[in-house]
Amino acid sequence: MGRIWRLAAALLTALQVVTSLPVSEEDRNNINRYPSSTTLPAHLPAKTVQAVAKTPAKVITSVGPDGTVQILPSRTTPAPGFIPSELETLGHVTACPLLTDLIPEPTVIISISLSISVGISFSMGSSSSVPTASSDIFADPISTDAPLANFARKDDHPVPRQGITNKNGPIGTNKFYNNFHLGNQTTPAYLHPYSVAWARGQGAAKSWGLAVSHIDAQQRVYGQASPGTGAVSYFINPIGIQSVILSAKELGSGTVLTTDALTDFSAQVNLLPNTGGTPAVRFPLVQGSGFITALYDGAVPVLQTGVYYRTVTRATTDPKQGITKYKLVLEDGATWLVYAYHSKGDPLDLEVVDNTLAQAKGPFSGTIQVTKDPGGGEAVFDKACGAYPTGVQLSGSVSGASGSYTLAFQKAGLSDTALAMFALPHHQDSFDGATKGKVTSVKLQTTTKGIAAAVVADSWTLVESNLPTNIGFLPWTPQTGSLSTLSDATKQFIHTVAQQEVSQNILDQTDQNSMYFSGKALAKFASLIVATKEMLDDQGLAQAGLDQLKKAFSRFAQNTQQYPLVYESAWGGIVSSATYSTGDTGADFGNTLYNDHHFHWGYFIYTAAAIGHLDPSWIDANKAYVNLLVRDIANPSTQDSYFPLWRSFDWFHGHSWAHGLFDTLDGKDQESSSEDTMHAYALKMWGSVVGDANLEARGNLMLAVQGRSLRSYYLYTSANTVQPHEFIGNKAAGILFENKIDHTTYFGTNIEFIQGIHMLPLLPHTPFIRTPDFVREEWDTYFSQGRVDAIQGGWKGVLWGNYATIDPKGAYTFFSGGGAAAGARGEHPNKQQAVGRAGFDPGWLDGGASLTWYLCYSAGEYSLHFPLCDLTTNELYCSVGRALSGFVARYPVS
Repeated sequence: MGRIWRLAAALLTALQVVTSLPVSEEDRNNINRYPSSTTLPAHLPAKTVQAVAKTPAKVITSVGPDGTVQILPSRTTPAPGFIPSELETLGHVTACPLLTDLIPEPTVIISISLSISVGISFSMGSSSSVPTASSDIFADPISTDAPLANFARKDDHPVPRQGITNKNGPIGTNKFYNNFHLGNQTTPAYLHPYSVAWARGQGAAKSWGLAVSHIDAQQRVYGQASPGTGAVSYFINPIGIQSVILSAKELGSGTVLTTDALTDFSAQVNLLPNTGGTPAVRFPLVQGSGFITALYDGAVPVLQTGVYYRTVTRATTDPKQGITKYKLVLEDGATWLVYAYHSKGDPLDLEVVDNTLAQAKGPFSGTIQVTKDPGGGEAVFDKACGAYPTGVQLSGSVSGASGSYTLAFQKAGLSDTALAMFALPHHQDSFDGATKGKVTSVKLQTTTKGIAAAVVADSWTLVESNLPTNIGFLPWTPQTGSLSTLSDATKQFIHTVAQQEVSQNILDQTDQNSMYFSGKALAKFASLIVATKEMLDDQGLAQAGLDQLKKAFSRFAQNTQQYPLVYESAWGGIVSSATYSTGDTGADFGNTLYNDHHFHWGYFIYTAAAIGHLDPSWIDANKAYVNLLVRDIANPSTQDSYFPLWRSFDWFHGHSWAHGLFDTLDGKDQESSSEDTMHAYALKMWGSVVGDANLEARGNLMLAVQGRSLRSYYLYTSANTVQPHEFIGNKAAGILFENKIDHTTYFGTNIEFIQGIHMLPLLPHTPFIRTPDFVREEWDTYFSQGRVDAIQGGWKGVLWGNYATIDPKGAYTFFSGGGAAAGARGEHPNKQQAVGRAGFDPGWLDGGASLTWYLCYSAGEYSLHFPLCDLTTNELYCSVGRALSGFVARYPVS
């Protein structure tokens, strides 16, 4: 189905389904959601398919005060672009991400008295011995050691490195530019606010150059509105629009596309006339670029369009010495600016041939830059033209709970010219004072990240003043920090549950044919054992569980699991051997093709941090293995030659991309924002446990950046002004792509799936990301008034765990057996119900979640909110406690 869909997309692009001004309501409805296997309605092709001009058009030349204008005969405005609105599942497993196998009752219950103390030393760490972070937390590698000997080596990969001329070094696999070396190399790359795609002879212009596109908000297409929320099911931007195409006369049917200089923020695309030739034109592409820049060295430039030229104007006055300026007005009414700096030879002199083609009169050496003028931007672009970015150097530092990071743009061209780069909303919100002063009034819509603002500066510094430095392994709130203790009555009740869970067969439950599910199972027991020791104060029971957890983890550290990991040097990374063994590229959620690595490894890293926290003597023997996983997803340094920089986390977007080496029209995507933050939390905690202050600092900074970006792009309160107002009523994104957001999941459309995938796993950092205001709005939208009662299976536990952020007593009531209805009313179960857990169905637990942890988390959150009130205390005393807690929060003791 996926191949058919992509073929249909290619055919539609070949028919030049391109963009225009705002779409009529009739056509918007017609193109709204055509699956790949269907055809457009009969009346649409007559309106959208354009004949390609083969003969020169009659061009009227007029000389005016602003320049020489070449006016073309009007052409019918092209129709809206192709809308790939059907969810493409290629490379995405459609299985539920919960462990649903029935967990057998333990055959033997471990019985150790609460009062028994065993010889294990549980280290809580000492602030006096904590190392400090470097002045640049991104400078030093985690390690430069080769992968461990027990990892088999592969010099090949199921996905070839198509067109990549970098012969040495690892290559990013979850980056914006990957479409250039996947499939037929023609699907778009999204730089924000522009997207670019190799035309490859398709479209009205039949060009072989690089097509540049920008989509305005009024061109979006929306899904149907939900009867319950009024929110649309998706919004998407048209694809296949060729507003301006940068090409060369030398390019034709033999054209070859190659890429090089691939980094964490940038790539260079080269168009060669033939295999083995030299590039006719090169394109340095950097996220956020203010111009799309083409580099010529003697080729004849060709500027084409699939939207049709209305006028082409050469400016009378050059904006700078050596720079020629053109203004292109297209048939859709958009204005594009062209700046050509000639480094040698003659300046650019364009001759308009027809509505799709303007060609230079001779060879050109230098840069040609194009940008869209949204209105009022010409002066800014005149000032910034001539310089272009080639890459980004990331640096950062922390001091206490404050941190900052700097994006220093590497540039070429005119050295005395500051760069114009576009900043996303979360950037603009966190700029330091100096960077804020460089923000201009020039703004362009992005596809899925709100409105970008042009910033004229060679570097940006962004500040996060609320790093979650005091989040540890125990329940936490922003107001009071981490939990210190539970009451004896609460501990006694939860202890009976912990005995049951610690007595389960840890080795069997963690022996999965999936690194993802194995990691979830390991993390379940890690949180259980930490809670047993540090919240229930049973060191003996915790020791028994820890011994088994170490054995389970050693299976993976020794690489003897069902599908061992391998190090492959084609792309450079640690991957599952599942696809090598089975031929199934979707095995283990596409792990071999680099899908979801930060999810998969995050669970292992968190488990390792928990084990090392409880038994520091375990660290040395396992540190190299865990650090390999860390390096695979979050390598900060080019000194590490085995892994690319920042495979998963995108420091431009402020969150990760889960999508690996699969070619898709809508670009990279990520489903689970909560598992993204889990991996950052895991990095933070592993850094803390092993004494890697830089890693811990990066984890804290990542969490702060994620908190900011997710509130803009993923998790929506009613105050959100970044995403379309038609969409924010969904409260959570569903799946966020570079080109669309679809309120769905790859494994189903149940509302508990769509919202719940952004809730799991429940960990101490959860309320830092999912704020009480957001949780309350989401709960009231979908699950309040008893609607949660209808949810079945492990998702019910996920929802109630999330609910603990706003009503920990209600959540505790549910998990302790008081029943969903009682919990929703905030009622406490009677003692008989609590002890027997009579109202709780174990089927409401995800197999990767612990009931002990849910109970401890809920009880802990309650104690943190109301420190003078216990879950078994009468309501009058609780009300006094709540009042005093509020007083203390307002008037803290200095």
